[in-house]
Amino acid sequence: MGPDPKPRPLDHLPGCGDPAAVALIDRDGLLDFAGLEAAAGALAAGLAARGLAQGSRVASWLPKTRMTSLLPLACARAGLVHVPINPLLKRLQVAHILADSGAELLISGEARLASLEERDVPDGCTPVDDAQGRDLLAFADRLPPSSANTDDLAALLYTSGSTGRPKGVMLSHANMWLGAISVAHYLRLTTADRVLAVLPYSFDYGQNQLLSTWAAGASVVPLDFLAPRDVIRSVGEHKITTLAGVPPLWVQLIEAPWPPEAALTLRRLTNSGGKLPPSVIRRMRELFPAADIYSMYGLTEAFRSTFLEPALLDTHMESMGTAIPFAEIMVVRPDGSVTDPGEEGELVHTGPLVAKGYWQDPVRTAERFKPAPPSSRYGGIAVWSGDAVKRDADGLLYFVGRADGMIKSAGNRISPTEIEEAAIATGLVAEAVALGAPDPLLGQAIALIVRAVGEPDEAELRAKLRRTLPNFMQPQAILWRDELPRSPNGKIDRNRLEQELTA
Repeated sequence: MGPDPKPRPLDHLPGCGDPAAVALIDRDGLLDFAGLEAAAGALAAGLAARGLAQGSRVASWLPKTRMTSLLPLACARAGLVHVPINPLLKRLQVAHILADSGAELLISGEARLASLEERDVPDGCTPVDDAQGRDLLAFADRLPPSSANTDDLAALLYTSGSTGRPKGVMLSHANMWLGAISVAHYLRLTTADRVLAVLPYSFDYGQNQLLSTWAAGASVVPLDFLAPRDVIRSVGEHKITTLAGVPPLWVQLIEAPWPPEAALTLRRLTNSGGKLPPSVIRRMRELFPAADIYSMYGLTEAFRSTFLEPALLDTHMESMGTAIPFAEIMVVRPDGSVTDPGEEGELVHTGPLVAKGYWQDPVRTAERFKPAPPSSRYGGIAVWSGDAVKRDADGLLYFVGRADGMIKSAGNRISPTEIEEAAIATGLVAEAVALGAPDPLLGQAIALIVRAVGEPDEAELRAKLRRTLPNFMQPQAILWRDELPRSPNGKIDRNRLEQELTA
C-alpha cells in the first residue's frame, strides 16, 4: 500500500464513492452517499443540541437500525464518544457498561429501556427512546465535517477480560479510519460491492463492516438474523458480494441449502472470532466457487492483525497469514528479542492501529499495552497479545495457543470470572469455575464446575443464569463437585480442573 497515509477524522469516510451511489440499504430504504452525509450531519447536530460536552460518551443499545448505522459517524462529527452495547446483553452487563463508561446518553428502544431498573441507569445518564431517536434523526440543522484531532477518542468498545467485568477499549479517530482503509484495501473492495453486515456493531469487525465498505464507496446491508436461511435469503435478495461470519455461522451456512444463483453472487468470504476448521474451508470452496476466502486473526486492542492471501489458502490452510496494512506483527521471546523461524513466541502488534488502552483502567492497560520491542520499526506502545504463535521460513504466521484464561465461544471472548460471579450470586453454589472445553462447532463450549449450597438444583441454577447472562454466556455443561481441588496456596486449582475436563 506504500507509506501510511495521514489519517483523517472518522466522519470523513462517507462520500468516498459517487455521491449518488447507494451507501446503505436498510428497513428504511436506500441511502446514497449524499444522503449518508446529510443524515450523519443531522444526527450529529441533534446530539450536539442536547448540550453534551466534547468527549461525552453516548451509548446505544439497539439492533441494527439506521440509528446504529449512523451513530459512529455522527458521534465523531459532534465530538462525542460512541459506546455501542451488544443488543444480546442483559441488564446487569448494560448497567456495568453505562456506569463504567460514564455515558450521559443511552439511546435504546422502549422495550429494552423498560427492562432496566432505576438503579441500572446512572445519575447523569439520560435515556432516549424510539420517539426521541426519530427526532434526532430528523433534526433540521446539520453539522459540517469535523476538524477533530485524529488522536481524539472516537469510541469505546467493551470486551471481556480473563478476569473481572468487561473493559472498554479506547479507539481514536485514526484507529478506526486507518482500520477501514486497511480492510478495504486488502479485501480489494470496490464500488460495485455489496456487504452483508451480520456481525454485531458492538464488535470491532462489526463496526468495520460499515466503515470499510463506505471507505471503498460500496454498499452495506445491515442484517439481524434469526437463522441461516435469513442470511441466505438476504444474499440472494440483495446480490451480496461480501460476507463475514464467525465459525459457528459458517458451519450452519455450509450445511444449509443454497440456491445456486445466491451462492454464485458471493465474491469474498471472511471469518472473525476464531479459526475456520479445514473441513469447513473445503466445503466453502465447493459451495462458493466464485468467492475468495480470507482467513484472519485479530484482537480488539489492535482491531485486526493478520490475513492470509486467498491464493495461499489451499497450500497453507493452517496459517494466520501476514500483517495487514498499517500493522507490524512481531513474534518475540520474553526478553523482547525476535524468535527464529519455527520458534514459538508471543505475538506483538505495533503501529497506528494500536488502541489507546482500556478506559479508566491503568492497571490492565499497563499489563497489555507496553513499549514495543527494540527492533520494531514503529516503536511506541505495542499490544502484547498473550497469544503464542510461530513464523515459518516464508514469514507466514501460525497460531499456537492463548495464554490468558479467556473462553472463546462462537466468536465471543467471554470472561470466566463474570460467569462464576453470576453463578455464585444465585445463592445455589458456593464456588464456581468456568472453563472452555474444545468444541468442533463453537470453538470452545462453556463448562461450569460448581460446589453446591445444599442439594444441587441444576434446573433452578440454569433458570437463574438465563435471567442474568446472555445466551452466548450460558454453560453447555454444569458439573457438580463435593469439593474443588486446591493448589498449595489454597486457591482453586484451575489447571487441574482444566486437565480433568479435557482428559
